[in-house]
Amino acid sequence: MKKILVANRGEIAVRIMTTAKKMGIKTVAVYSTVDRNAPHVRMADEAVCIGEAPSNQSYLLGDKILEVAKSLNVDGIHPGYGFLSENSNFALACANAGITFIGPDTHAIEVMGNKLAAKDTVKAYDIPMVPGLDEAITDIAKAKQVAKEIGFPILIKAAAGGGGKGMRIVEKEEEFENQMQRATSEATNAFGDGSVFIEKYIGSPRHIEIQVLADKHGNVVHLFERECSIQRRHQKVIEEAPSAVLTPEVRKAMGEAAIKVAKSCAYVGAGTVEFLIDENLNFYFLEMNTRLQVEHPVTELITGLDLVEMQIKVARGEKLPFTQEDLEIKGHAMELRIYAEDPLNDFLPSVGNLDIYQLPVGEGIRVDNGIEEGMDVPIYYDPMLAKLITYGKTREEAIEVMIEAIKQYKVKGISTTLPFGKFVMEHNAFREGQFDTNFVKKFYNADLIKEEYKDEAEIAAYIALQMYLEDQKQLRLPN
Repeated sequence: MKKILVANRGEIAVRIMTTAKKMGIKTVAVYSTVDRNAPHVRMADEAVCIGEAPSNQSYLLGDKILEVAKSLNVDGIHPGYGFLSENSNFALACANAGITFIGPDTHAIEVMGNKLAAKDTVKAYDIPMVPGLDEAITDIAKAKQVAKEIGFPILIKAAAGGGGKGMRIVEKEEEFENQMQRATSEATNAFGDGSVFIEKYIGSPRHIEIQVLADKHGNVVHLFERECSIQRRHQKVIEEAPSAVLTPEVRKAMGEAAIKVAKSCAYVGAGTVEFLIDENLNFYFLEMNTRLQVEHPVTELITGLDLVEMQIKVARGEKLPFTQEDLEIKGHAMELRIYAEDPLNDFLPSVGNLDIYQLPVGEGIRVDNGIEEGMDVPIYYDPMLAKLITYGKTREEAIEVMIEAIKQYKVKGISTTLPFGKFVMEHNAFREGQFDTNFVKKFYNADLIKEEYKDEAEIAAYIALQMYLEDQKQLRLPN
């Protein structure tokens, strides 16, 4: 594999190209008109504009991307995450064109891309499941009867997608019909499929996922877990590896379960099996993501592996160079997603120009970044600008390095999730590992951050005044 086209943008495109260059592989960038001056475009050996800013006129145009790949004699296409990464038709089109899709085959993508099909596939492997109805349903009366049998609270979830869309928690029977209608409507708008399924709602869950890696020779390993419970709107903001609560026994059992899930669909490449864990450390299969995850850097830091490099080598047909017994956890890693959102205003999107954008540096600090000072933050794509990742010998050290890195990270012109990250890192519940997916609902208070900002502003103003008065006094001194 001598040349790879990266069918993505932003920080993940830069991340993939960094590894490709390290491996001596040339890279091709594709970009929209609004991204013409983006870092990933300049970093690539070749770059081609594929359309206007909206993703359905650029980054989602699989046929056009394939045309570019063929015209430039590309050997492989890396989709990153989002966009075409879990599009089985695109993966198949790549194969038909004689170009390696750096990811799993169409079967695995299709099976695991539908939550119900995924559950049905792994049933035979004795994987723990959340109690519920494992079939798609649109009939409100029938769904309500099922919900009563399971017992409230229940969770309504879109069968065809994720990211929190088409998902509703229903506490009481009288709320069911309204929430069912809203869930099916949202699922239809987001995925073109209004079917949903129903399962028991676990009140205080932790969201923990297992990274798996499989080659074309039947070898499958897991690379331990990532804790992903700090979320807003059912989407992750902070991740860490390893989890603060798993015992060695539960970690081993979850890892073995994740390997079974991968084997159930003959998985090849890097993938992630997601689980919910209750307060008693019982775990339940949630879904499998058939791509590289946003939070993969924390796994890289605790294992010493480059997951993009592993993806490329597996796609080339190479065997995994290690076994499960060779792998061990070393240290602890944290990740904060830097979203262009205002955590002081219900995490609403924030767009504008990056007047100041300075990255932190230092031991144990890594930034996967895809934007730079002076650039506009576009409204057309996911609002994640970068990922701030820190590493320490212990969890406590990783947290302290993160707090220092957040202080160093300078952004002006837009709002970001940096203040939220600092709030979480300093909160006792997080530091003690006593949290779940309801952390934001239970503990987060934007007014506390506003008060801290107000205090910091007052201190800064006081210091500035004292410096001014001191300067004036020196100027008045006689020669």
